[in-house]
Amino acid sequence: MFRTALRNVLAHKARLLMTVLAVMLGVAFVSGTLVFTDTLGNAFRNQSAKSYDDVAVAVETYAGGRDEKTPGLDEATLEKIRAVDGVASVTGRVNGFAGVADPDGKLIGNGWSNTGANFAPGKDGKDGAYDFTQGSGPVKNGQIALDKDTASKGKYRVGDPVRVATNGPVKEYTLSGVFTTEDGAVNAGGSLVLFDTATAQKLYLKPGVFQNATVAAAAGASDSKLLDAITPLLPKEATAQTGKALADEQAEQIESGLSSLNAMLLAFAGIALFVGIFLIANTFTMLVAQRTRELALMRAIGATRRQVKRSVLIEAAVVGTLASVIGFALGLGLATGLRSAMGLLGGKIPAGPLIVSPTAVLSAFAVGIVITILAAWLPARRAAKIAPVAAMSSVHATASVKSLVVRNSIGGFIALLGAVGIVGGAATGGTNGRYLVAAGAFGALIGIIILIPLLSRPVIALVRPAISKLFGVSGKLASQNAVRNPRRTGATASALAIGLTLVTGISVLGVTLGQAIDKMTTDNIKADYMVSMASGDSLDKSALTALSKADGVSALSPQQASSLQVDGEYHSASGVTPGDVEKVFSLDTVSGSLATLKDGQVAVGSKTAKSNGWKTGDTLPVQFDDEKKGKVTIGALYKENEFLSPFVIPKELADRHSASSRPEIREIWIKTDGGASQANEQSIVDALGDNPAMSVMDRQDIRDMFGGFINTALNIMYGLLAMALLIAVLGVVNTLAMSVFERQQEIGMLRAIGLDRGRVKRMIRLEAVVISVFGAVIGVGLGVFLGWAIGQTLAADIPGYALVIPWDRLAIFLALAGLVGVLASLWPARSAAKLNMLTAIKTE
Repeated sequence: MFRTALRNVLAHKARLLMTVLAVMLGVAFVSGTLVFTDTLGNAFRNQSAKSYDDVAVAVETYAGGRDEKTPGLDEATLEKIRAVDGVASVTGRVNGFAGVADPDGKLIGNGWSNTGANFAPGKDGKDGAYDFTQGSGPVKNGQIALDKDTASKGKYRVGDPVRVATNGPVKEYTLSGVFTTEDGAVNAGGSLVLFDTATAQKLYLKPGVFQNATVAAAAGASDSKLLDAITPLLPKEATAQTGKALADEQAEQIESGLSSLNAMLLAFAGIALFVGIFLIANTFTMLVAQRTRELALMRAIGATRRQVKRSVLIEAAVVGTLASVIGFALGLGLATGLRSAMGLLGGKIPAGPLIVSPTAVLSAFAVGIVITILAAWLPARRAAKIAPVAAMSSVHATASVKSLVVRNSIGGFIALLGAVGIVGGAATGGTNGRYLVAAGAFGALIGIIILIPLLSRPVIALVRPAISKLFGVSGKLASQNAVRNPRRTGATASALAIGLTLVTGISVLGVTLGQAIDKMTTDNIKADYMVSMASGDSLDKSALTALSKADGVSALSPQQASSLQVDGEYHSASGVTPGDVEKVFSLDTVSGSLATLKDGQVAVGSKTAKSNGWKTGDTLPVQFDDEKKGKVTIGALYKENEFLSPFVIPKELADRHSASSRPEIREIWIKTDGGASQANEQSIVDALGDNPAMSVMDRQDIRDMFGGFINTALNIMYGLLAMALLIAVLGVVNTLAMSVFERQQEIGMLRAIGLDRGRVKRMIRLEAVVISVFGAVIGVGLGVFLGWAIGQTLAADIPGYALVIPWDRLAIFLALAGLVGVLASLWPARSAAKLNMLTAIKTE
């Protein structure tokens, strides 16, 4: 039986090709994902370990930024550490934001990972953390060094002037050197600027104070003993751990960060393999049908049911193994490609070998072989039931609707349960509702897949008159052929339905969320421009002063972060400019007047006020950010604005009670004379000193910023789901090829009675289009239903949420499904048209 199975595989190479391709693609995605994430994790772990190779003990504080209560590490503390027996050297470190302008004045890097740090040379004049390829490190005020990538992007050479922005005004420095580094910020697509230590301390902390320190051990010294000796010398706000412990901690964080990426990619690989199951099952079902006489004769000469079943499963195992081998090789290429793609997108991956772990190999082969065998199990079971007398029967017995009654009853029940789960999840809302929708979606999808053979007859019957009228005999024959074998049509359409269900659901949800966010921006903002730091940090108050003097500015208000505690409960607050805040934001007053902000009173969001039983005129006892206590009077209640906190307070009040000497100004909102224009924008840029670290956005930029993430996510999802749709296309090709093979005699008869080659081709193409569009209609319908349900679970958290059905995209999906059918039919249609009619008529 084993030899028979191998013979059958070799005899049906062309028919099994599509199955090999489907499994191969799924295995490639699984193996590529595992190898890619293993390689990425290993590279970052090695980088982390390398960066702490010479670190015996690492000391960290949270000094800097707004935490002015943490003193940091002064020189006296470092001297105490240097005096510890076994300490070879101590290096103090300080860092913060630093943005480099290119020759056109634009920021180099992504903003959030643009950093500045101090160059800390030892006795030899070198800093072990950086390897200089040109020049040397900065040793005096006015000098900087840049990482190699940033210098290359800005086309800077040693001696060139470079404009650098920190959290204050932009300044010009002289480039003293260019270096290479394993710093994580640079690898994430950012930049690194090195200042001399005194300058860095002045910029980010205060003279003579460091945020962190690294301790190198003398030969033979124990890291753990050094840690025990150093810990008592540190201020209470500082923490210390060995370099190895810190490297291990970072390795765990890297592992955790990559696990979500790994899970997402594997989920899409699972979807592709799930779609592939239908193609594989379809292939083996058709192979078994074509070999009915052969299998029956095997039974007649003594083969048992178990042997027949085993023969089919061995075929599946051979096909699965072959596909897994090819798929794994492709997976290695995919992993390499993903690594290169990340580099092209700005993410610098540390150098390192491609990691092919035993887990990746075993998982890939197990997935490929097991999936193929599972998909072939039902066809194998049917093959085993073939009685010897079937050798006398026709190979092409037509499937009856009656044989599908049990299947359809089960499918209907499962689909109904799934629909109930989806509707119940939409009504429940929140996280629990989403879990319920997910479970219901799985049930509904399985139920629909089971029901698709039954649905094929009535649905295709609806379009049969139109096809017959438009394409004549070819159209009539195509629509009849599409429903001749409901199981085959259903399995083929199911693959497309799954892919388009996901694509449609994601599209409906993405477009709906995008419009809600766009509406939120449009309805809540009157300002023409928003100014913020590219790093996400707060703006310096000097920016507010500079903008107030800019030409064309008619109204100006910061969104300054603050907070109040009322009866022990924390409430966020926004410090704004009284009188101007109404000009830059759309604030609907429920009661009172926003003019009372000028008198030192506050405005409260109506929902917050209602939940606490407050009303206009109430005086509230509060505790401010600086922990001082006082009272505020509610001068107005307003309908919540998504860009402001529940409490809106005068900027003067926020400044007076700020816990930091540097107010946390998140954004500055600007209204200009005549609205947004190139002249007004240039005036704002000039007022800010042409600072590359400050982002100036008009209203369209703001809308794009909030909606950009959704569009990016949609494009990524479309790209990942493309593989599942590709496998579905292979399924259509496979079905048509098998159908042509089975109907050789019929096609020969049609040719003999006058159906020319052109009409034969048209018949096969129309059959493919009908099956493809049928699957697409099912997928689009279910996808819209799922998109609505998931959206309902998010509606409570998104103001102005309203379902939007992207009819244009749905029309494109259906048109693409038709195109898929046409493309998939090219080879089968050509094969059918080339059949010799006399040979075909004699074919059994």
